[in-house]
Amino acid sequence: MPGRDGSRASRLLAWIDDRLPISSFWRRHFSAYYVPKNLNFWYFFGVLALLVLAIEVLSGIFLAMHYKPVATLNPSGVPFAFASIDRIMLEVPWGWLIRNVHAVGASALFLVLYLHIFASILYGSYRKPRELVWIIGMAIFLITMAEAFFGRLLPWGQAAYWGTTVIFNLLAGIPLIGADLALWLRGGLAVGDATLGRFYILHLLVVPLALLFLAMTHVAALRQVGLNNPDGVEIGSRLDDQGVPLDGLPYHPYFTVKDLLAVVLFLLLFVGVVFFVPEGGGYLLEYGNLSPADPLTTSAHVRPPWYFAPFFCILRSVVWNFFWIDAHLWGGLAMLAAILVPASLPWLDHSPVRSVRYRGPITKILLGLLVFVFVLLGIVGAMPNSPMLDLLARICTFYYFAFFLSMPWWSRLDRYRLPPERLVMK
Repeated sequence: MPGRDGSRASRLLAWIDDRLPISSFWRRHFSAYYVPKNLNFWYFFGVLALLVLAIEVLSGIFLAMHYKPVATLNPSGVPFAFASIDRIMLEVPWGWLIRNVHAVGASALFLVLYLHIFASILYGSYRKPRELVWIIGMAIFLITMAEAFFGRLLPWGQAAYWGTTVIFNLLAGIPLIGADLALWLRGGLAVGDATLGRFYILHLLVVPLALLFLAMTHVAALRQVGLNNPDGVEIGSRLDDQGVPLDGLPYHPYFTVKDLLAVVLFLLLFVGVVFFVPEGGGYLLEYGNLSPADPLTTSAHVRPPWYFAPFFCILRSVVWNFFWIDAHLWGGLAMLAAILVPASLPWLDHSPVRSVRYRGPITKILLGLLVFVFVLLGIVGAMPNSPMLDLLARICTFYYFAFFLSMPWWSRLDRYRLPPERLVMK
């Protein structure tokens, strides 16, 4: 009987495989797909980003089944949207858990994206032939920020309401088209019920579809050119008699096992945060959103989520009018430029080598300062204004842009060592 069952199973699998190329897909993308043998832990964050994105999609579908995108007041005087979140947390079975997973997952997604971007900068993964992979990745980051911005308003909390109002005021300041664009997206003269409905559709359907398309394109482009590695050496340049890279290993089982270990460790940490510190001191679940939005009461201090804070700090650091354009609009343009300027790295970096391992002290010092400045921008951006902090924000903003815009000069002047011809295991 076992042999007969096995034969039936084999025939069934063969029948399916003839009509759906599962085996060839597995060989092409896993068991016969070769990647550099010296990949380290920095290369786990791409897989973790896909994992957290899947968690966000699944938890978001569950929440959408119980959420009401209505800003008007219910008979108890509480906005329907805010009350639906309370109902999810208090009445829906396991609703509190799914909501915490979704909220913590948003921060986790940005954390792994920031680390993934840093690893790419560290090892020069934006250099030829991976320019398109890098640009698509930065587009994913921008779209993810839009997704988080739209989703932040949905609980209809006080902090999100006034944060959204600030962004709409910036948008309305764009000459010629700003006022009409803000009115169209807002759905009225102020953030209200129409705004909530638009943001709900954008967060639930439009932006996720764009994000899914970009993620698939990113992976496809990466598969086309192959993974970079810490040495910046192309493994396709040295092949054996069968055309197999001498410095490569099959993705499965060598790296699927490592990815699985990274996933397990990440999930243990993630579950620990969800169960024991879901608020994260107000950084994961914002305390300002624990009270319903009140258009008649202005928040004393608009504090963005931690993952927006560095760019909000750059926005806030611009306080001077230039020509006929208001300082707030210049600040908004500076914030947008800060998000987009890293996308030009493939054309700004003129170093003869990719990886930071073989670059000189100038690159290492300036890159270390960039990380420090970016973290400092996040800290200052989450704090109320003060003369000293405003000065610090301007200094950090200047360095942030100077790092990228002066890269064509200092990357060419820095010392470097030629990378080895073969990969080095460290």
